[in-house]
Amino acid sequence: MLRSLFTGISGLKQHQTMMDVTANNIANVNSAGFKSSSTVFEDTLSQMMRSAGAPQDGIGGTNPSQVGLGVRLGGISTNFNQGSTQSTGRSTDLMIQGDGFFAIKQGSENMYTRNGSFSFDQDGRLVTSSGGLVQGWSGVNGAIDKNGAVGDIQLPTGSLLAPSATANASWKGNLPADSTDPINGKDTYYDPQGNSHEIVYSLTKGATTGTGTAADPYIDNWSVSVKIDGTDTTTPAANLALKFDKATGTLVGPAAAGTPPTQALTIATPWGKDVALNVGKLKEYGGDKTFQVEAQDGSAMGSLQSFTISPDGTLIGVFTNGLKQPLAQIATANFNNPSGLEKVGGTMFRDTVNSGTPELGAPGGSGRGALVSNSLEMSNVDLAAEFTNLIVAQRGFQANSKVITSSDEILNDLVNLKR
Repeated sequence: MLRSLFTGISGLKQHQTMMDVTANNIANVNSAGFKSSSTVFEDTLSQMMRSAGAPQDGIGGTNPSQVGLGVRLGGISTNFNQGSTQSTGRSTDLMIQGDGFFAIKQGSENMYTRNGSFSFDQDGRLVTSSGGLVQGWSGVNGAIDKNGAVGDIQLPTGSLLAPSATANASWKGNLPADSTDPINGKDTYYDPQGNSHEIVYSLTKGATTGTGTAADPYIDNWSVSVKIDGTDTTTPAANLALKFDKATGTLVGPAAAGTPPTQALTIATPWGKDVALNVGKLKEYGGDKTFQVEAQDGSAMGSLQSFTISPDGTLIGVFTNGLKQPLAQIATANFNNPSGLEKVGGTMFRDTVNSGTPELGAPGGSGRGALVSNSLEMSNVDLAAEFTNLIVAQRGFQANSKVITSSDEILNDLVNLKR
């Protein structure tokens, strides 16, 4: 039987495989996170017709003569180039901009994917469309330990943010040097139970002291009164005085020891927790009043209202009291050889002995791509290239079928030698 007959058959089989791979690429042209594949062919063993001969005694050497026995599949490689971005507007849709994979727990098995189409189930766990559990690190009181083991990402719906008593507050701006009327400001303090209390400040310029010498400069004195819920504070007046150098307009008192000196008033509260009122940003210049009550660090109790996901994978909870707190962080995995991963369907991959072990870490660091929220990575299938591959596969199949047809005609002629 002619060798060419079986060689043609091998060509038909491998070009059929090429057609199968190309068809699968085209079928998944709109599959989020899909990575296209390509076939690599190589020749099979060749039959030795004549071995090579070495030169000897005036006779030149001869090259080997071999007849190839067909083609075989050298491999099917996966293309991990970045796919295009599709904006979805869903806060749980995530795309990895760069290298890396989302780590997914599917039953007892660890999977990896580039498809970031996630949602929350009834238990508040971040899951894939097929129910796989997205892996990462959970936060405890706003702290996330990325050195610990990964686990399910879970949004603690209905969770409360404990109230925080006001411990620090601050002022800023300019107190006019020629002021004659009191300057007022309002703020809100919180007690340890999270109850709010109205604070009213009143600053009144007093007498100027000093002789004007270098050792005893002119000092403008301001007195401060504080009312908490309409009641004057019992803080000693000595702790509620401001002193400005009249020549420079800078604050010189109060000033506790230190480098730089601490410039703060002590506000006594009815709930027994003093508040340090930072006044170091105040100035006394001529001109307009720009005095402002800047900030305070207390808060009422808050319940979880919404969330955002940052580029480093941190899931940040937004609470009804206006505060934000990290709740969890999504992990991504890197591999030394991503091409060694095994496709398992659902745009999922499984690690193999040739992919290397997964290296889990936060997105955006150590070669891992950052996350883009409200977006998905689309398939990286190039339709123009795939249609070209269709033509190549079709023509290759057609050409190999011609080999079989020609071989058949030769065999027919051989049989017809005897009539």
